[in-house]
Amino acid sequence: MEIKEKTEETAKKTRMMKTVEDSKTEQVHLIMHQHLNAGGRLFGGMLMQWVDEVSGVVAMRHCGTYRVTTAAVDNLQFKEPVYEGEILVMIGYVTYVGNTSMEVEIDSYVERGDGMRYLVNRAFSVMVAVDEKERPTQIPGLIIRTEAERGRHEAAVLRRDMRKERRNAGF
Repeated sequence: MEIKEKTEETAKKTRMMKTVEDSKTEQVHLIMHQHLNAGGRLFGGMLMQWVDEVSGVVAMRHCGTYRVTTAAVDNLQFKEPVYEGEILVMIGYVTYVGNTSMEVEIDSYVERGDGMRYLVNRAFSVMVAVDEKERPTQIPGLIIRTEAERGRHEAAVLRRDMRKERRNAGF
């Protein structure tokens, strides 16, 4: 038992650590006709695809591997319409890291002609790193540097706990 505890303690001390900035990703899209729904606004499924892409890139950068998979996506609430010819800006960053999984926040904004950005959506993806045999594998820890990062991290811990409660309740 004592050997196992020392091994775990050593692993924690030698675990690679990364900052939020190390994997922060920004993606920009010019909204064109093929991105629209029948009502002339950005198709929600298109935004969902881009959310998954951005969260995947953030996770790959954080983990240092292309072997990541989406385990969950929370909170796709559309707050602002996006129309043809407008610019969609998506910013993704790690908010929480466990042993093999992480939460990635993806904020999507429409950048209008007045130069202002308006929040379109805030999504949270749970990403898992896997090895060659598709088994979860350890990922780098997260270094929290700013008060804003600390606040996002604390909120992420609450969301993680809510996800566990929902899973235990059968959702």
